[in-house]
Amino acid sequence: MLVLQKGFNYSQDGPGNRLVYHLQGCNFACKWCSNADSIPRENPKAKERSGDDIFDEIMRSRMMFFDGGGVTFTGGECTLWYAELLPLFKRLHEQGISVAIETNASSVHLPELAEYVDHLIVDLKHFDDEQHIKWVGASLKETKKNIEFFFTSGREIHIRIPVINGVNTCPEGFADYFSRFDTSHADFEFLAYHEFGKDKWHGNYGITDGFVSPEMMAEFDRVFKEHGLKTVKT
Repeated sequence: MLVLQKGFNYSQDGPGNRLVYHLQGCNFACKWCSNADSIPRENPKAKERSGDDIFDEIMRSRMMFFDGGGVTFTGGECTLWYAELLPLFKRLHEQGISVAIETNASSVHLPELAEYVDHLIVDLKHFDDEQHIKWVGASLKETKKNIEFFFTSGREIHIRIPVINGVNTCPEGFADYFSRFDTSHADFEFLAYHEFGKDKWHGNYGITDGFVSPEMMAEFDRVFKEHGLKTVKT
């Protein structure tokens, strides 16, 4: 698999101190992506790594996984490397290593992969398929299918929503969608728009005036709680 970058991060990509692998390639093209260099499937800056190589590196690093830490795979979209990740996750699971993934939940293989994942982090950009296609360049249907599968199966899931002015500042729409399901094993986090990584687009950045006010962020929190949805900040 192709690894664009790796490093330790505390509590932002799953609990505790975690070794985070950013894998190359994404099937979405979010117009605000802060890692635009990770979207193409090929990148000369990415390094080819085998599952065995990564497993050995993780095992050597396990003494650093304090406070409930472990390893996190993100992207790009890490599930594009499903065939390589599945056997790796099985081995890590056998060793008791905490595995987290950050995903757009669009892969048909996600339910199988998630059997060996301890912390499932899903980034959801919109609740409306037409708007999702407009801003992300791909359908929302498989993402919704997977999210709803995890809701009905009682799987713990952490859903993160990037809040972007002019794109998805509609908390009622999100909350109405989620409240149709049993979300007792889910929590929700809102991420205010930022422009970190804008320079990676080389002048082709797709968002203008995307910043949101603290009041809008508070409105998301209020509306979700009114619908009985658990909100968190990490």
